[in-house]
Amino acid sequence: MAFAGVLSDADVKAAIDGCAAADSFDYKKFFKACGLAGKSADDVKKAFAIIDQDNSGFIEEEELGLFLQNFSKSARALTANETKVFLAAGDSDGDGKIGVDEFAALVKA
Repeated sequence: MAFAGVLSDADVKAAIDGCAAADSFDYKKFFKACGLAGKSADDVKKAFAIIDQDNSGFIEEEELGLFLQNFSKSARALTANETKVFLAAGDSDGDGKIGVDEFAALVKA
């Protein structure tokens, strides 16, 4: 598991199960359910690095669509609508991507 040592398998499973249906993803609920919302700034940065699959320093729309699969390979992809809502919530500077500070703000929201 990519988040071993940071998040518990049980919490991640519960968070994934909570948004299994299409268009049911809510980032605030997900971050609380998986336990990331209560983690240290260092742990949030580690999570960002895992989600930033191309190591660009940003989470772009394509990576965001595969967000849940970073937590569990069997998880579904986000719908186009979920991805757009998630990106809009996190992209505070309007550059079309989410940086590490924007991600940290989303997690703690």
